[in-house]
Amino acid sequence: MKFSFLIENKTDNPGVVAEHGLSIYIEAHDKRILFDAGATSLILQNAKNMKVDLASVDYAVISHGHYDHTGGIPAFCEINAKAPVYIHRNAFRKSYGYEKGVMDKETCGILWSDEELDAMEDRIVFTNGPMEITDDIFITGTVPVGEDFQPTERFSYYNEEGELVEDDLSHEQCLVIREPEGIYIFSGCSHRGVLNALECGKSMFPGERVAALIAGMHLYSATEEDRKRVVDEIAGEGLDKVMPVHCTGINAICDLKARLGDKCVVATAGDVFDGSDR
Repeated sequence: MKFSFLIENKTDNPGVVAEHGLSIYIEAHDKRILFDAGATSLILQNAKNMKVDLASVDYAVISHGHYDHTGGIPAFCEINAKAPVYIHRNAFRKSYGYEKGVMDKETCGILWSDEELDAMEDRIVFTNGPMEITDDIFITGTVPVGEDFQPTERFSYYNEEGELVEDDLSHEQCLVIREPEGIYIFSGCSHRGVLNALECGKSMFPGERVAALIAGMHLYSATEEDRKRVVDEIAGEGLDKVMPVHCTGINAICDLKARLGDKCVVATAGDVFDGSDR
């Protein structure tokens, strides 16, 4: 297992540029996987500078239908002629977020043009429930939530009847990879709750230990009480490594680092990790 951060909100690596988004290049079981693609075509520049050959990628997996995870896919498909793009069937909702209770004027959903979508149409594989790529690589499909789950941020979209309805983020999914040392769970934003994402990932390989949780945790807008509760529960899981990225928020990252010490790794664009980093 080896994975490289092509896109992340921050960087301290010369020659690699940060943007609001996430993209991770993964090598596992003789397969090459692109998990998310950042907000723009910047993924190509960073991959080149990191000596990552995107043309060799076997599979692309999209965590959910927001621009900061999907924007680089059209550029990726121009240089990669073979990789299917796994994306949830509900991901094409034109979602809108809220700022202080007021709905944003611009969508935070997928921004592909009609021409780009047409060009990639035969590459897209729609998911819903769990999907097995290989014996050791799974896509979870929709991350389930309990009735009492309260998201940290609201989203809405216009349905086919033109009505504004809540986006339940049912298009959010995780990538889970089993290695001899345990399973690696990759979550893009964890809008449906990072603890739910963790449990969903674990359910793909019941009884296996978790080697690492690599996740945007969407705690930047959480209350202090909720943030501390989530940090406490993650700490109680006894995970080998926790890597909070992207939308986790600096306060939650600091809380996790203070609580977990070396078990919490703060990754940035340009960073590369392998099994020996555990």
